[in-house]
Amino acid sequence: MSKPATEAKPLILVIDDEPQIRRLLTHTLEAAGYRVETAVNGTDGGVAVSQVRPELVLLDLGLPDLNGLEVLRRLRDWSSVPVIILTVQDDERDKIAALDAGANDYVTKPFSPGELLARIRVALRPARSGVENPVVQCGPLTVDLATGRTTVQGREVSLTVTESKLLKLLARHSGRVLTHRFLLREVWGPQAESQTAYLRVYLVHLRNKIEADPSDPRLLLTEPGVGYRLQPPEEE
Repeated sequence: MSKPATEAKPLILVIDDEPQIRRLLTHTLEAAGYRVETAVNGTDGGVAVSQVRPELVLLDLGLPDLNGLEVLRRLRDWSSVPVIILTVQDDERDKIAALDAGANDYVTKPFSPGELLARIRVALRPARSGVENPVVQCGPLTVDLATGRTTVQGREVSLTVTESKLLKLLARHSGRVLTHRFLLREVWGPQAESQTAYLRVYLVHLRNKIEADPSDPRLLLTEPGVGYRLQPPEEE
């Protein structure tokens, strides 16, 4: 009797011009069970995405031929593959630009392998699920995207219309950093893109309602100067 076929391990494409980083990432990813392909510049990376069809891309911003942002913008013209940006640049503007251009997340070099693998697991979840789940579970928090019903440890939480809209948006993109500008545009409209005080006020309200300790949030996390993310729990 033949053995059942096992599911192929996710393929990750690393686009980075530094040989030592490619070696480190290849070793780290293969040890974690992923298949790995690499490219040394943006041009080759774009071709590789179309040829090998990776399930996730790790993209360096500082490439020798094309700026990583340009590679990402070209990629987003035809592909929705999850992309995590790798950068030595800790400039908030670069992070915001990458996220607004369609990146799923970013990791600043030097990074810990554990953090990178956790970000990869989160980015792969929606890509491998096939369909959007109308119910998002983040630890004790449950958000029903269809009805707007929100519970914490089974207890229903009363939210205003705006609070519910904001939380549903964060839940729909759980694990992904959403910039201030994106959240303001989606919840309050284009005219409110600079009104970051709106977000601070409503995030305080939401944390008071869903966090066990609002002063030490574990679900609604702040990315300083960039935006917010609803952090799903780690897989066992």
